[in-house]
Amino acid sequence: MTTPMMMQYLDAKSRHPGMLLLFRMGDFFELFGEDAEKAGGLLGLTVTTRDGREKMAGFPHFALDGHLRRLLECGQKVAICDQVEDASQAKGLVKREVTRVVTPGTVTEDDLLDPRRPSILMAIAFEPKSKAMAGLAWVDVGSGLFFAQDIELAKFADHLSRIDPVELLFSDDIASSLSERLPEGLLARSNASQTFRPSWNFDRDSALAALHGQFQVMTMAGFGFEDKQPCLRAAGALLAYLRETLKAPLGHIRKLIPFAPGHALQMDETTRRSLELDRTQRDPGRKGSLWDTIDRSVTTMGSRMLRDWLLNPLSDLALLQARQDMVGAFSSTSHLRRQLRDQLKEIADLQRLSARAATGRVSPRDLAAIRRGLGAVPAVRLLLDDPALVSVSGLNEQIHPHPEFHDLLARALAEDLPNQPGDGTVFREGFDPELDELRGLRSSGKEWLARFHAQEVERTGISSLKVGFNQVFGYYIEITHAHTGRVPADYQRRQTLKNAERYITPELKEHEEKVLSADEKIRLREIDLFQQLRKTAADIAPGLLDTANALAALDTIAALAEIAVERQWCRPVLVNEPVLEVRQGRHPVLDQILPPGTFVPNDCRMDPPTARLLLVTGPNMGGKSVYIRQAALLVILAQTGSFVPASSATIGIADRVFTRVGASDELSRAQSTFMVEMTEAANILNNATNRSLVILDEIGRGTSTYDGVSLAWAIAEDLHDRIGCRALFATHYHELAELSGRLKAMATLVVQVHETEQDVLFLHRIVPGSADRSYGIHVARRAGIPATVLDRADALLHELEEARGRAPAPPPEATIQAPRLVQASLFASQDDPVIEQIRQLELAPLSGEDALKLLGSLKRELGGRRKSRT
Repeated sequence: MTTPMMMQYLDAKSRHPGMLLLFRMGDFFELFGEDAEKAGGLLGLTVTTRDGREKMAGFPHFALDGHLRRLLECGQKVAICDQVEDASQAKGLVKREVTRVVTPGTVTEDDLLDPRRPSILMAIAFEPKSKAMAGLAWVDVGSGLFFAQDIELAKFADHLSRIDPVELLFSDDIASSLSERLPEGLLARSNASQTFRPSWNFDRDSALAALHGQFQVMTMAGFGFEDKQPCLRAAGALLAYLRETLKAPLGHIRKLIPFAPGHALQMDETTRRSLELDRTQRDPGRKGSLWDTIDRSVTTMGSRMLRDWLLNPLSDLALLQARQDMVGAFSSTSHLRRQLRDQLKEIADLQRLSARAATGRVSPRDLAAIRRGLGAVPAVRLLLDDPALVSVSGLNEQIHPHPEFHDLLARALAEDLPNQPGDGTVFREGFDPELDELRGLRSSGKEWLARFHAQEVERTGISSLKVGFNQVFGYYIEITHAHTGRVPADYQRRQTLKNAERYITPELKEHEEKVLSADEKIRLREIDLFQQLRKTAADIAPGLLDTANALAALDTIAALAEIAVERQWCRPVLVNEPVLEVRQGRHPVLDQILPPGTFVPNDCRMDPPTARLLLVTGPNMGGKSVYIRQAALLVILAQTGSFVPASSATIGIADRVFTRVGASDELSRAQSTFMVEMTEAANILNNATNRSLVILDEIGRGTSTYDGVSLAWAIAEDLHDRIGCRALFATHYHELAELSGRLKAMATLVVQVHETEQDVLFLHRIVPGSADRSYGIHVARRAGIPATVLDRADALLHELEEARGRAPAPPPEATIQAPRLVQASLFASQDDPVIEQIRQLELAPLSGEDALKLLGSLKRELGGRRKSRT
């Protein structure tokens, strides 16, 4: 038989399918059935049975945050069904409601979030009439930033990588066809939680109604959108989901921003991953990434903004120069920078605090953090008024101290605060007269009783009269039986003892009611006052968020100035021409993690007339890969507005950065290493423009040697002749150096090597020239390959080099044709194709003239093969 309480549970559970339901029962949260089994495994809870049938598991209510964090890390969605009335006041079954739904993309509490990463919720709306287009909308609930954009579905992977959502919303009517619409394995690689919503949420009319209601408008044209855009369907569905899960106002989400890629440097998923901008390839965390290495911010807001700038560099010269001016101002005023950073350290995560305030989830300690942060704002503004920081005046205008709200918090909040109202003292003495009276009543109880006792002794003349209290009967007056005749008429008998009687008077009864209810009244009064304070905080939250965003930008600018001074970075000259000239450039990550003085700086010069394509040759471990990656990272840093690790730099603004820097099998998509390599190369050749920067670290190594050389040759030609972009090409194919004789804007570079009789020393210096050997066997020796294998490899290498011969390089003016090569075999037992042709000849029918022609043909083939092997 289903009890009323279980009916209450089942009703809440039915309204939140696919979620774990935490059901409050007294001091515990309980889970039942399949939820209990799942949560038991994830949280290590003991699973028992209820009435011998229903499985259940639970934990104390004060452990909620810790368990929520673990469930979110496991990708779970949780509905919290709490008691919404006092059990002692309930008549019958305690009323319970789902007060909150917690999902990876809707969390606002610091304890449940990575403080340095945004928590992005994204919705995607597919176009029913077009399989090529879709609409995207995404929001960071913690900052209130809300974006939308129509995209080509073919580029969805790039957008997913750039935005990096923790939760994705889809319409439930496409659940079965999702794998057909998106690239195979894409969602698995993103690690985002997937949520399917009713299809009507994505309906155009429903979505527009949600948007119009949120922003109080009649059309989205004022935000830069047309109402027919698919991204608005995604945005409306996202808003509906937030309202349903947060069950709170969304006042801090004030506008929908059209994402404008025209002002941003574009990078695809492969580029972000291979350059390790915000995480390394071997570790999903940020440690060792560019973001981690250069992050000198003193607030978590600034750290998140720095990551956003690195993943979304600018391509607008004026905007970049404005950022450079601000970084330059702080780098040249060290005393102001230090003072500013000291003040910023006092400011907590005002962005997420504002979001919690807007959604009505702010706690007493949150408000204390806001009070402390606002207290530091006037000093920040005063510092920014310095004439040396005139370039930062725009940010200063966006920072508001909100003095009335800060004064309210200063007057209201006590110093040592509980996490939630009702769990301790929230408000200062003197803030609320009613609260002070209740507290006075509670604290003055002993004095009152002493006065009352003296009064009643004098009144009755009974010196042995006692006034006391117990948990069962409350307050009482105790008089022995010997004095029963002297008891006043207004005394009411409460309890009879062996030797005495206990009484109560109307005055003592009134005091008892006041004292016994004082604690509960204090608790309820504090909760009521705190709800009023929450309402004030929610009203001011949008303004707080503006201040928070400006402070985050200020921290990011100051952090970039800090590392520029600390590491002696230079301000790059930014231009619109496709050039790249760097003197004594250093890799921004390796230069910091290697022992001081060990990283070797290098120059890099690229210009359209003579050196638009740089071919870098040399041995493994010599520094080719570091050199080309370094060039890409310096461009990205420059286009965030940062200074760069070099003695000087002139950097032409790129529209896109592409990389092909190593590949691995992607078994989930049935793609080999070579297929991945060719796919990445195809993406570059199909999408690069003459303003792009392309980084190629080996091409063609996953196939036969001559196949690989031919592909690398053709790709290099196409980058030079058709696309005309800046490109750095690191390769072991020394044959490609011959391209410099035909490609006018190509230059060759080589890693310097110092050879001795005993060893080879890699100098990590990149200089003009080209290599004629790879030193692969030497690297294998360092890796620990057995000596017998190395000796055999060395012998085979000499045999192959002798078989190929070494023809001199053609003069620079010669026209080099892409090589037509037949791959030489490592094994001498395999017949040569020319020998096989001779073996199959029938000599009898041949005339003398035919024989001469055939002999000439064979001779030309052998000569061409020898030439192509050089």
